[in-house]
Amino acid sequence: MSNTEQAPAELACRSLPAKSGVEVLAARDVPLGGPRAMRVRRTLPQRQRPLIGAWCFADHYGPDDVAVSGGMDVAPHPHVGLQTVSWLFAGEVEHRDSLGTHALVRPGEVNLMTSGHGICHSEVSTPGTTILHGVQLWVALPDADRNGARDFRHYAPPAADLGGVVLRVFLGALAGLESPVPVYSPLLGAEIVLAAHARISLPLMPAYEHGVLVDLGPVGLSGTTLQRGELGYLPPGTATLELANPKGETARILLLGGAPFHEDIIMWWNFVGRTHEEIEAFREAWQREAEQFGLVAGYAGTPRRLPAPPLPAIRLKPRSR
Repeated sequence: MSNTEQAPAELACRSLPAKSGVEVLAARDVPLGGPRAMRVRRTLPQRQRPLIGAWCFADHYGPDDVAVSGGMDVAPHPHVGLQTVSWLFAGEVEHRDSLGTHALVRPGEVNLMTSGHGICHSEVSTPGTTILHGVQLWVALPDADRNGARDFRHYAPPAADLGGVVLRVFLGALAGLESPVPVYSPLLGAEIVLAAHARISLPLMPAYEHGVLVDLGPVGLSGTTLQRGELGYLPPGTATLELANPKGETARILLLGGAPFHEDIIMWWNFVGRTHEEIEAFREAWQREAEQFGLVAGYAGTPRRLPAPPLPAIRLKPRSR
């Protein structure tokens, strides 16, 4: 998904430390596009928590009635220096990219696109989609790998029934399940569905930091109650994930984790770089239709490609942990 804000900028967002040590991050509401635009709940980045591991962007959207919202129709747009991770709960999205990939994003199946030095892609909800509901996530690529080749992977992780809890691991490893999808820094991505009043305790990698994003809630995280749309942050050193569903309805969370990412990055629009000059060069290359990004074939919408917004009048500064 593109960040289609016309003036993308860092905003100060609230962080609520809980007594248990869980840091609660509230989402901000962001419109994507025009007057009938989809709206998303953005939990990453935040000024005081720009990354969780190498996870640098999290948009949570839906459930949206596409007859009202218009669905998703994002024209070809660029990415540099990151991986996009698409995960749906409902609906279907058609993906096309400049590698020549034509794929569908479906519930319970992950699509991971690696930009490397540059890629562009389009995303359109399919005609049969009535409800659209999912997350769009980005991962910052380490400096050693960010100028590599473009890549695209699709994976349908098996569902493991842990007794009232269903687990799907789409990146990394958890509870004996492991994803084959390649990543460039230690990462974890998993969906956990809890039946009514279910509880579970899972071992975590203590070297990782973790975020619990609530899709259906509330959910108890280590004694702190998280509401739908909130993200609970667990710092490195946390060895156990304690989840509880207090209600008589199904709850669902996404677990995002990774080793702390110690490189400073600049993230502006759809680019992850290291300096203001790099971001400026990426924008200029996209505007002049440089070969760096390639071309998307088969997109029938309007406009033919998304123009980059203007750079801010101030110098872009890196985000540091």
